[in-house]
Amino acid sequence: MLKTSIRNKLIVLLMITTIVPFGSSIIITYLYTKDSIEEQVVEESSNLLYQGKVNLESYMNELNGLTLSLYNNPDFINFMRSPGQENNYLTIGIVKNVVQTILYTGDTINGVRISFADGDRVISATKRSTVVFSNKVRDSQWESFRNAERSPYNMYIEPTHSQEEKNINRSKDIVTIHRAFRNVPGDEVLAYISLEVSPDKIIDLSRNLYNAKSEEFYLLSSEGEMIYSSDRDVSDDGSNQKWIKRIMESKDISGTLEWKEGSFNGVMMYDQLPASAGGWLLVKRVPYVNLYESAFSVAKINILFGVLGLSLVVLATLFVSFKITSPIRILLQNIQQVEKGNMKLQSESFGSDEIGILGFRFQQMIERINHLINREYKLELENKTNQLKVLQSQINPHFLYNALQSIGTIALKNKVPQIYSLITHLSKIMRYGMNMEEDMVPLSKEINYTNAYLLLQKERFGENLDYNVEVEEEVKEIPVPKMILQPLIENYFKHGFDIRDGVGRIWLSCFRDEGELVMMVRDNGVGVTESRLREIGDHFRADAWNKTGDETNIGLKNVYVRLKLYYDHQATLQLENHDGGGFMVTMRLPIRMEGEANESNHH
Repeated sequence: MLKTSIRNKLIVLLMITTIVPFGSSIIITYLYTKDSIEEQVVEESSNLLYQGKVNLESYMNELNGLTLSLYNNPDFINFMRSPGQENNYLTIGIVKNVVQTILYTGDTINGVRISFADGDRVISATKRSTVVFSNKVRDSQWESFRNAERSPYNMYIEPTHSQEEKNINRSKDIVTIHRAFRNVPGDEVLAYISLEVSPDKIIDLSRNLYNAKSEEFYLLSSEGEMIYSSDRDVSDDGSNQKWIKRIMESKDISGTLEWKEGSFNGVMMYDQLPASAGGWLLVKRVPYVNLYESAFSVAKINILFGVLGLSLVVLATLFVSFKITSPIRILLQNIQQVEKGNMKLQSESFGSDEIGILGFRFQQMIERINHLINREYKLELENKTNQLKVLQSQINPHFLYNALQSIGTIALKNKVPQIYSLITHLSKIMRYGMNMEEDMVPLSKEINYTNAYLLLQKERFGENLDYNVEVEEEVKEIPVPKMILQPLIENYFKHGFDIRDGVGRIWLSCFRDEGELVMMVRDNGVGVTESRLREIGDHFRADAWNKTGDETNIGLKNVYVRLKLYYDHQATLQLENHDGGGFMVTMRLPIRMEGEANESNHH
């Protein structure tokens, strides 16, 4: 019942037509929102990184310009070219003034150091001390000096590193900018100027480029060293941070990269400062969880409204399905009551729609059936009465059979066997013809009846009649319609016997021809004209039975109609004039098993 119920099918159909659009809408909206948010975040982050790159580049160029400004001071250049003048108080004052000017130009500059190329002299100054002249360059600094000297811009920015402050037991992170000071216009390096810069300004600029709650930001040197990291747990260890290597290997100065490594699964945007500003890389990472948080929120809202809408649709679906199917269920219950024989159903209104009309028509049909049942009951009563009359009418045939038997007995007592034989044949003919219980009989039974009929005719006409019956043994048990041969033989006595030449003769032969039973009746009469044969054929094809007289050939028409009823178009009846004279009728019947055909299962 669950699978075949219209109500269940209707509920499932309406649910599908509701859930599928709602579900598809939520999924499509989520995917579209996710892609849109991703594109928006990438675009905004890229623009923000570009703006941060411009700000950092401006700041680095500003610091770089302080060292380049020394080329505009002839006295300082002369001192660099002839450092032996350091005992000249005027020259020393000029150098101190230059160093202190650079030191106090920017708030983020913590120290200035000039290291001569010969490695024996260093001039340094910090905001906590005056200008100091020393005699030795620290060995750890020469690698940075060489990097600056090899750079096409004569500059190298040393990433953030810790520096111990004198007289204070603490360390401070600084960024050092090294410049190789050359003897222009020549290429000789005179000294290395180092600016020790606090990373506070860089950190402030970096913090404006990301959202600390949902995003990560990293500032990398051109060699991939970590200058700034928003996540202190992330270092510049190349073996653990493979994304740094991937970005460093990229030939693009800016771009977007999807990455999944360890605990991070999201998208990375990066941009690079020009080499003249240090070539630093700005990298911003956004996890997918945070990136799609807005999409998740939109999807949750859609799901919420979808559930509410779906609940309303489910209620409406149940209401509609019950509204439609309830009358159908009542109608089905009424049909089941009718099947049980209860024809007295209470009339119930099903409404004015199509189902209501169906219920009203059903009520009319039941009323009509009740009327027909009452009528059939009356007809049955009349039929019982007629059966009594038939039983009464059967007294005459039985009386006639008994009377014939009594006559036959008297004929035997008076030694007249011929009369007994004739009465016996007549009795067989009457019993065979009046037995209404058989529609199909074996051919042998039909032949016996035909022989009895021909014997009576022989007794009547004596030497003026001669007949011959030939039946193959293998066809005797084939079922044929009862009394199918007698009308054909009787037709000869009605139309051909009186106008014959000589002794009247009739032949009957029955044989098998492949899958058909052939029964052929031929006489020695004068035959039938061609026009008369056409008239008989037209009469066969006509449906009217209301003609009377010999010309109608009622016997032949009866045989033709019975063959059509029993065998449809599989049997044939052929009328023709025989070449040797006389008329010939040929019947061809399909050989069928007994009980396959009867009048009740044909048109």
